[in-house]
Amino acid sequence: MKEKEICVDVTGVSKLDEELVRHVVGIGVKKFISPDPTISKDIKEIGGKGVEVWSVEGENTDLRLVEGFDLDKIETVKQDQRVGIRINIASKADEENIVKAAKMGASVIVVSATDWKVIPIENLIAELHKSDTELFFVIKDAQEAKLMAETLELGVDGVVTKLSEKENIEEIFNALRPAEEFLELTPARIVEIKQVGSGDRACIDTCSLLRIGEGMLIGSQSAAFFLVHSESIETEFVASRPFRVNAGPVHAYILMANGKTKYLSEISSGDEVLVVDADGATRNAIVGRSKIEKRPLLLIKARAGDFEMSTLCQNAETIRLVTKDKEPIAVTELKEGHEVLVHLAGSARHFGMAVEEETIIEK
Repeated sequence: MKEKEICVDVTGVSKLDEELVRHVVGIGVKKFISPDPTISKDIKEIGGKGVEVWSVEGENTDLRLVEGFDLDKIETVKQDQRVGIRINIASKADEENIVKAAKMGASVIVVSATDWKVIPIENLIAELHKSDTELFFVIKDAQEAKLMAETLELGVDGVVTKLSEKENIEEIFNALRPAEEFLELTPARIVEIKQVGSGDRACIDTCSLLRIGEGMLIGSQSAAFFLVHSESIETEFVASRPFRVNAGPVHAYILMANGKTKYLSEISSGDEVLVVDADGATRNAIVGRSKIEKRPLLLIKARAGDFEMSTLCQNAETIRLVTKDKEPIAVTELKEGHEVLVHLAGSARHFGMAVEEETIIEK
């Protein structure tokens, strides 16, 4: 999926905060909407090469914005420079005019909405996603940015926000960043397997269908995680539950979508967990339910190089790890010497956050 962009609107700003402009350019913002040629020039000088300015004025701008659907003005402007439109959706007619503008050659559509937002944007994404026109939506916060980025799975091409405090723009930027694409998975050799009695274990049921090969990263140490496979495999004794990972006992750590860890006992509906496949490719999934029940447990210890790690899981045939050959293997079939995939985080953690230089021993 194409990376989403942020466009910062400086309309209403009489004097630029140069430090703030440099900061937002530094985190990756390359597009600005400017109210006049002087400010457009200042943005280009501060931002440097690669910064693009959109403006309703023609001077010092890379793209001319036409307010609303002005057919004649769009035709006139596009003869000399790139043209876009800025329009508020208040009716079905506005939505239809946006599509017309795209067909006329508008490079960018900047859309705002006060009432209905999601349905009109879904319609526009469906209409424009194969065109050369970029669709930007005016948002108020990071939560709305994430919604627009995920609508109809494709999302808008970018969002527009006002030039404001650093923290607000950083939150929006982070909301638009895709999950880390790959994590490194390492083979670890099983050195011990034993039954240890019963304990409270958690099943993590997500709002996503997980594929064969996918699971979650679980472990008893905060710097080492086993790839625990989803229940996506059908058997003659039990139907698959492709939304579920039977993760382990309540004390275990799970790696979350934001890179932090949580104890399995803390997972609840609405949390966002990290889903990982046997190649290390990642995606995020929303938790629909965490189900904790008392079940018999297996202790599994493994070693990667000099590092020894462990996890516990329910002692049942439907719970699987993933071998170094990327094949699911039931924990009931594991033997010493088998090699399974693990992720070594390499950092101690304090309240779920990585701490590079702190020494913590977990056994």
